[in-house]
Amino acid sequence: MAADNYDLLRYMRVIEDYPKKGISFKDITTLLKVPEAFDRTVQALADHFRASGVTCVCGLESRGFIFGAAVARELGVGFVPVRKPGKLPYKVISEEYTLEYGTNTLEMHTDALCPEDKVLIIDDLIATGGSAQAAAKLVKRLGAKLAGFGFVMELSALKGRELLEGSEVFSLIVD
Repeated sequence: MAADNYDLLRYMRVIEDYPKKGISFKDITTLLKVPEAFDRTVQALADHFRASGVTCVCGLESRGFIFGAAVARELGVGFVPVRKPGKLPYKVISEEYTLEYGTNTLEMHTDALCPEDKVLIIDDLIATGGSAQAAAKLVKRLGAKLAGFGFVMELSALKGRELLEGSEVFSLIVD
């Protein structure tokens, strides 16, 4: 189940009907609590993209910050937070997207990336793919190149990978 044959799923819990009825929320806080599991997660994500020439990692609010910052440190590159509206203090560009239970918007500073950057987008989970696709659009609007996407978990039934077609997509756990 895990790309590195390490059973990360056993460190996660599922919370039913959160944040809305009918949603099975995959909680990674229990994985973060176990240093070996967290380390193996970060290592596996970084190792997959190590040779791709990544110059920057973008982490999606909010759990993508945790994994994205750690992967950026492991790769020795910069980290850029991709945030929800009103959270960044400087000029921003915005992109609206659809998620499995509504819509939202992501923002990035206008000077966060440059055309020389090759960006890895990291998040804890890919469901419908809307937030990842929105982040990729922000990266491209700033002229940077996309190295790919890394996720701790992929909910394959929701087919989010299809929105990211043509890009490298790596998930440690496919459920």
